[in-house]
Amino acid sequence: MDLQPFIEKFRRRFQEVEAQLGAPDAFANPARGQELTREHARLRQLVADGDAWLKATHELSENQALIAAEPPGSEMALMAAEEGRDLEARVASLGLAVQLGIVPPDPTDSRNTVLEIRAGAGGAESALFAADLFRMYQRYAEDRGWKVELMDSSPSDLGGLKEVICLVTGEDVYKRLKHESGVHRVQRVPATEAQGRIHTSTVTVAVLPEAQEVDVVIKPEDLEINVCRAGGHGGQGVNTTDSAVRVFHKPSGIEVRCQDQRSQQKNKAQAMMVLRSRLLERKMAEENAKYAQARKDQVGSGERSEKIRTYNFPQNRVTDHRLELTLYNLSVFIDGDLEPMLRPLVESELKSRLAALEAQSHV
Repeated sequence: MDLQPFIEKFRRRFQEVEAQLGAPDAFANPARGQELTREHARLRQLVADGDAWLKATHELSENQALIAAEPPGSEMALMAAEEGRDLEARVASLGLAVQLGIVPPDPTDSRNTVLEIRAGAGGAESALFAADLFRMYQRYAEDRGWKVELMDSSPSDLGGLKEVICLVTGEDVYKRLKHESGVHRVQRVPATEAQGRIHTSTVTVAVLPEAQEVDVVIKPEDLEINVCRAGGHGGQGVNTTDSAVRVFHKPSGIEVRCQDQRSQQKNKAQAMMVLRSRLLERKMAEENAKYAQARKDQVGSGERSEKIRTYNFPQNRVTDHRLELTLYNLSVFIDGDLEPMLRPLVESELKSRLAALEAQSHV
């Protein structure tokens, strides 16, 4: 693929966006200003990668000409061949970065994200692992400078979590976390196991892009809203007032409960935000189902029932079943170092979308 026309297209668009950002009214609409800022950063990196690719391609061409001019097996030819291998790897890496930039960004990638973690099969051990996953995502978010706001939680007797819902805000949150949706399986010896036997438990993770009011229409008559006293750990102010809010959406049967805030109004606002996000997820799933066959090879389906990853503690192993990728550093991974797994997932999705674009261009 000739990448030079795309690089020049990126360069022209970068100059246009830079001019728009320099206008006095660039941030008159804050949302539009933020969108332009994100596009500017993305294009700046693409132009830098493109220029580096052009330079490396030119150097590789000169390198090949030098090898052809030297006697086979000479010291100069061998040195040039070694340098050529490094240049080929650099050209391939930079070329991939530019190709992936051709894929239009998913508009939901830059959105904040509702993260829901629920204990599955395995009883108390499943709830303990749900708490482990919540801490894992909290540490990953902290490393990336994201903010995690707890919205609702249901603790278990042994210090685990039956369920936890939180809002994660920051740059490219949904883009990095969306592949975490699915069933996470853990294999380890529970603290309560006297015989030392390995148990298998599961936890369900749902990752929902924060919905905006224009994404889904919710009619007031379709809602049933109740308030009640918050339960669980929350402190005197939370547990002695009717601040918890339950929202039931009749057409979909979706129920949302939020109780973490002291204010009833704040809990209601959060519950409505979660409801919109769940309805948006359902809407997106219905759209994606129309193209299920075309997307069969794409990374992960996002279905709740899909077992996406196994965490094997005795072997210090974590395996992602979609990529068939295994890392033998589970202790580090569970402490929040998720990039070695998330980066290949993001890249694999982009490659699939690029392949789909190329296939369409040949139709």
